[in-house]
Amino acid sequence: MLARVAGLKHVAVREYVRELIADAQPGSPAPSERELVQRFGVARMTVRQAIDALVAEGLLQRIPGKGTYVAKPRGRVGAVVSFTEEMKARGLLPESQTLLARIERAGPGIARVLNLTEGDPVIHWRRLRRADASPICVEDAYLSEVLLPGFLQGGTPTSLYDALTARGLRPTWAEDSIRADIATADEAELLEIDPGAAVLRVARRALCNDKAVEVSRSTYRADRFTLWVQFASDNGH
Repeated sequence: MLARVAGLKHVAVREYVRELIADAQPGSPAPSERELVQRFGVARMTVRQAIDALVAEGLLQRIPGKGTYVAKPRGRVGAVVSFTEEMKARGLLPESQTLLARIERAGPGIARVLNLTEGDPVIHWRRLRRADASPICVEDAYLSEVLLPGFLQGGTPTSLYDALTARGLRPTWAEDSIRADIATADEAELLEIDPGAAVLRVARRALCNDKAVEVSRSTYRADRFTLWVQFASDNGH
């Protein structure tokens, strides 16, 4: 019951701010967290959750050291972004810890989605992803070693998508599948949750034009990550 009440308060704050900025010009300051805490009598975390949702929707933008402002309208719907880019857009500090990085032989599933032959070399890069020092997800990325020769030489790069961009292979299109599940014991330990706690599993296949460059499987903490998806009709109605 308490969780439901907290959720309703978060929605009330979010929709109040949404209405308040509906006709505001890009660059206009958003109401401060302190102002919203006083107005609604809620915890700062509840206000921050509401603001995070509007940042993720692209309605607000956080500028470090300055504050939160009305964002310019997005020109694209469903842009392909990395974990790092998404966390920064939400005003969070992203971090990554490499758990495994090696060359493996592609099994039938990975070979099929990367358009390879079973047994071809693939790069397997497993990372623990954090935001503001809190674990958010465990990600297993598989990359075609044929397209990325020497990718692991000298150690893993700081950013996968930056490394792909440097090679002219930044994903231009991707498809994600999302399903709810429960954490395994290994995932629970890494994500600092109880075994059997709720998680979101996101499987991605990313392409650069017609080249399949990335297949990833990510397990997100359901209590710290909300997925937002934008849609638009072809005729604008």
